[in-house]
Amino acid sequence: METLIRACSVSDIEEEDVLRFDHGDRTFAIIRSPEGEFYATDGLCTHEKAHLAEGVVDNHDIECPLHFGTFDYRTGDPTGAPACVKLKIYQVKLQGNDVYISLT
Repeated sequence: METLIRACSVSDIEEEDVLRFDHGDRTFAIIRSPEGEFYATDGLCTHEKAHLAEGVVDNHDIECPLHFGTFDYRTGDPTGAPACVKLKIYQVKLQGNDVYISLT
């Protein structure tokens, strides 16, 4: 069974921006692409555990604010050193004006 958690409203995130979302003891990065699509990844960089929500979204990459490693937020794949371990990604669903992520 799918577990959906409301992360934010559509209007909370501008295009090419990121929002931090904490749930329990976990943190996530909710990202809005230049095309207006929403994505969700683990909120911490796999290199040094910096919060990705403090980073920069550029096209389809999110850049870690600590050492500037980058990830493709659509796939979780690292795209720039020193990032080398893939981010976990989560399915996103829109319901009305709300953004939900699936934790299953």
